Amino acid sequence: MTAGTHAEFDPYLTAIIANRVDGIVREMTHTLLRAARSAVINSARDFSCSICTGDNQLLASAEGLPIHIFGSHMQTRAMADFHGADIREGDCYLHNDPYSGNTHAADHTFLVPVFFEGEHLFTTVAKAHQADIGNALPTTYSATARDQYEEGALIFPAVRVQRDYVTDENVVRMCRSRIRVPSQWYGDFLAGIGCARVGERRLKELCDKYGKERIKVFIRDWLDYSEQRMVQAIRKLPAATLTNTGAHDPFGTLLPDGIPLKVTVRIQPDEGLIDLDLTDNVDNVDCGFNESEACATSSTVAGVFNSIDSTVPRNSGSFRRINVHLRDGAVAGRPKFPHSCSVATTNIADRLINIVQSSFAQIGEGWGLAEGGVGMGAGFAVISGKDDRSDDGAFVNQLIITGAGGPGAPAADGWPTYALPVVGGLMYRDSVEIDELKHPMRFHFLRILPGTGGAGRFRGAPAMELAYGPTKFAMDVLWPCDGTHYPPKGVRGGQDGTCARHFRVEADGRETELPNIVNLRLEKGAYVRGNHTSGGGYGDPRQRDPRRVLKDVLEGYETEARARDLYGVVLTGRIEDETLDIDNEATVARRAPAN
Repeated sequence: MTAGTHAEFDPYLTAIIANRVDGIVREMTHTLLRAARSAVINSARDFSCSICTGDNQLLASAEGLPIHIFGSHMQTRAMADFHGADIREGDCYLHNDPYSGNTHAADHTFLVPVFFEGEHLFTTVAKAHQADIGNALPTTYSATARDQYEEGALIFPAVRVQRDYVTDENVVRMCRSRIRVPSQWYGDFLAGIGCARVGERRLKELCDKYGKERIKVFIRDWLDYSEQRMVQAIRKLPAATLTNTGAHDPFGTLLPDGIPLKVTVRIQPDEGLIDLDLTDNVDNVDCGFNESEACATSSTVAGVFNSIDSTVPRNSGSFRRINVHLRDGAVAGRPKFPHSCSVATTNIADRLINIVQSSFAQIGEGWGLAEGGVGMGAGFAVISGKDDRSDDGAFVNQLIITGAGGPGAPAADGWPTYALPVVGGLMYRDSVEIDELKHPMRFHFLRILPGTGGAGRFRGAPAMELAYGPTKFAMDVLWPCDGTHYPPKGVRGGQDGTCARHFRVEADGRETELPNIVNLRLEKGAYVRGNHTSGGGYGDPRQRDPRRVLKDVLEGYETEARARDLYGVVLTGRIEDETLDIDNEATVARRAPAN
């Protein structure tokens, strides 16, 4: 029987329950946002919630980050593999092992099995990036770590942290003895469990209302319907084999040319299938840039979802129509232990999303996207140091105060608040004021850099620049930036984005340009400044509506020189006296093809 056409299929009730389940995920999200202590969670929202079925299928993710939620079912499967029949009501499991389904060690995930009438029907999933996980260095992104041992993180492969709703204090003591900000971590620990328990309670209420058998029918019908929607979306695509390449930046003598990447996308509309082949990639590297299986899968799948009908549900039903081929021991595949996956959620993952979504632009006009901005530079740095105002006498936090620019699309400009491809605009930006209140630091400026977005008929978002430093005590600043060498690419005639650049500025004003991978200590008076990458452009810049170009100049996104030289739009008048306008005749002449 065709998906979604079961004899008892009720489309109205299925839609009602699906929206209710999404509402439960959103309530979980709101709970964690409100209850967590660290700014990376309660200010930047670097976390995601989802609901999986008892047989380990992703059911609902609402507004979770793509890199987090597309692998949720891998983690619940690990819980089932490790604990089997011993799983029972009142349990909660902590999972952060990149070798058994998690993204990377910094993402602590709380898994709560939900029982109703004695049957394990669901598992609620709350995954949150931590401020500190016990790494050897005060960062959750150990780019330089040669292996998992050198990272030093505490690893929990689906470890039970609650039984009968009672917390195992042995696990808490382990974390308190190793994590640099134990009180902050414990607050986040309680918030994560509380969030998952909210989901458990609401799902039980849902089952009470509709009954177990009706809910089981809903699960089947919703996943089958989602699969059918995915088939319909794929059948709108032409049959094609798309091969695309890219590269991560060089990294000193270890990776002098960077990390080459390749993805082959095979679209089979008649079968309603898409194959994603990552097997032709280099072996694992001796640093933290290796992908976990969850990240390699999630990032390429995200690139597909970015390029098709946006109303297709994101769950295990639609995933049935995407086959991801990975190679063991590859940098973009299944890692070989103990290679480090410390930075798995961002750098290579961002490049994979870009490569997949931009490959769809090869189909023709109106398909795919340009490459989005990449790189966790100063605006995404992990900062740490002494703070005599805090409970622990110290602070550690990941800033998410600026991000990279979004990609140009077939009918829209890139978003300035895009952040990264793995985020896709779904995180929040920190508040400057709150960061300055929470930590002994000061921001000198935070601003958009005019004229930096990849030019196109629809342009990429411009780069953002910032500067900050300590106010009292020395501050350690670490980041693993990509995009300092290889900028995000434009497509279909669109121009590339701009590269990231960062500088250390001394108290006397002397500046030193920094490499892409940074571990530095700033004394009082010194600060860092820099910019992340911008997004690539989509289409010929000279086909951009001149009125959009004028607005970009007025808003500070573009410069008058680029309007003339790249977009062929001649402007008259001045911004200062509000007379800036388009010289239509001169613009037509400038845009005319050369004889």
